[in-house]
Amino acid sequence: MNTVPDTAMVLAAGLGSRMRPLTETTAKPLLKVGGRRMISYLLSMLAEVGVRRAVVNVHWFADDLETYLTKDHGVEIVIADERSQLLETGGALAAARSLLGKDPIFVVNTDAFWAPADPAPLEALSRKFNAAEMDECLMLADIGRCLGYKGQGDFHLERNGLISRRRPSEQARWAYAGIRILKPQLYDDSPVQPFSANRIWDQLLPRKRMTGLPLDRFWLHVGDPQALKDADMWVRCHGT
Repeated sequence: MNTVPDTAMVLAAGLGSRMRPLTETTAKPLLKVGGRRMISYLLSMLAEVGVRRAVVNVHWFADDLETYLTKDHGVEIVIADERSQLLETGGALAAARSLLGKDPIFVVNTDAFWAPADPAPLEALSRKFNAAEMDECLMLADIGRCLGYKGQGDFHLERNGLISRRRPSEQARWAYAGIRILKPQLYDDSPVQPFSANRIWDQLLPRKRMTGLPLDRFWLHVGDPQALKDADMWVRCHGT
């Protein structure tokens, strides 16, 4: 595949628990970095790269998020309503499966940030994805080139692009950066119930159907209030 996906699934329903107390009164995607809502950056880049439809799941402060999404963001917005039950990163895709079509799609977290905030990484991920050789491709951030990340990394990356999970006792260079391309058919037989996308990843990794692409930007991991402040200062000082 050498073209940009027509559709993106935007994961915006989470409770934002680590961002409390800020998320006690608002949805995390509506928090601001550099004077703009976090979800605004993402939708703008998706529109700029050529995505036409964004399927956005909503749960926490769903009414506020839906109201914000009625504005013109450059893409058609389709709401995947999870008000009755939060379905997590895997269940959300299973529930929205009928809205996602048959072609590969972007799946994006609303706190996926990099600087400068241009769509070039999305274009690079589109070029990397090859449906004949892979079912899913993840954007990976170098944990030595980031702000706000305190983990041990998620994956090891081979020269051929294949990835493997780090063992609990290890540190890995690469962390999932919150953007990926996948075949929506991966969720055809998944139950509509809460589950993590890790369930699908555990099936793909042994079959060598899952790859990674290094993010060639500085990664801003906006996971908690301090990280939000740091990202806001970074954006205001360095621009996007």
